[in-house]
Amino acid sequence: MNRQLVKSIGNLTARLSRCQISTSAVLGNQSAVLSQEARDKIHPRIGNREIVGFGINGSASYFDIPEIPFPAIRFKESTGENLALLNKQTADWKTLTLQEKKELYRISFCQTYAEMHAPTGDWKRILSLFLMSCSLTGWIIIWMKLYVYPPVPHSLTQEWQDAMLEKMIAQRVNPVEGVSSQYDYENERWKN
Repeated sequence: MNRQLVKSIGNLTARLSRCQISTSAVLGNQSAVLSQEARDKIHPRIGNREIVGFGINGSASYFDIPEIPFPAIRFKESTGENLALLNKQTADWKTLTLQEKKELYRISFCQTYAEMHAPTGDWKRILSLFLMSCSLTGWIIIWMKLYVYPPVPHSLTQEWQDAMLEKMIAQRVNPVEGVSSQYDYENERWKN
């Protein structure tokens, strides 16, 4: 048991030593400690935004996802106003106004949980596209019946089918199990 515990702690420390983002960036007021190579790689993507955490699989990217509530980088870039407000937050929060607290939140995050879970209204667009496609399909079927398909054969009319039934009865077609077996020839009517 002790050997397994020591091995898992060794693996954990090895993985932590390979991480490019330091944990002091999350705890302190410093930006994340990155090697120059890593900084050159991710800077074109993130611009002047501060790296504040690990994020999704350690990538320096921003997503508003309720399942992963802490993105790796701040939402807004580090400008003079934002940095002054971030420095002001280290003091007592009672001195901050409500607007400053909201702005501090918006520096780090784009949406609140309520905004993430709010209905988007996409179902209206999807339903309208579905109904329009059904309508278009119906009009195509009507057009094809009028102009593409040949006319219905005369043998499908009710008069033709009645005449064929009379002819089959007169010829006594399939008298064992077929139509003729259901007809009473002596009384000239259908059996019950």
